[in-house]
Amino acid sequence: MREFSYNDLVFLLNATQYTLWLSLVSLVLGGVIGIGVCLMRLSTSRPVAALASAIVAVGQGVPPLVLLFLAYFGLSFAGVVVSPFVAACVALSYFAAVYLGEIWRSAIQSIPTAQWEASESLSLSWGQQMVYVIVPQAIRLATPSSVGFIVQLVKNTSLASIVGLVELTRAGQLVNNATFQAFEVFLAVAAIYFCLCYPLSLLSRYLEKRTAY
Repeated sequence: MREFSYNDLVFLLNATQYTLWLSLVSLVLGGVIGIGVCLMRLSTSRPVAALASAIVAVGQGVPPLVLLFLAYFGLSFAGVVVSPFVAACVALSYFAAVYLGEIWRSAIQSIPTAQWEASESLSLSWGQQMVYVIVPQAIRLATPSSVGFIVQLVKNTSLASIVGLVELTRAGQLVNNATFQAFEVFLAVAAIYFCLCYPLSLLSRYLEKRTAY
């Protein structure tokens, strides 16, 4: 057993880059897929809307940890060998897509009917209505919730430690195994997560106040 040292702290900080990369990749991929989920949910085609509802139901009904296991072990069972990082990206991107898609769908559907009718009276197509009238207002409504969800996404990257990705939480486990200084180690891990997430929480609250009617 040895003391928790400066080198251990540096190791934790180096591992934090994987937490950040995993958060960023999952957010970007999840956001792109989430737009598709949102549009499918808004579709007037019943089969398309039903498929989107099923995708959302699975994503919201299955814990992110189980999604991670399915991505890591399921792909391997299918003959596709993936790294822990790729498996975590797949699972968290799906998780992000489902929730962001629902946040954005809710924002779009909360726009008053009068806005749709007014834009339709200007002979705008559905696409033009969305681009020029509806989406700008929906962005204003959805931004605080979207930023708040990013905080949850960053914290959920800790689940990747289960499949061996040496991100912040896994690095903390490794340091603890070497030092047996659990309180000091995980206090440092908690402090790093706090530094990552608290500014986002403040941003979410600020945006919520700025966008309030």
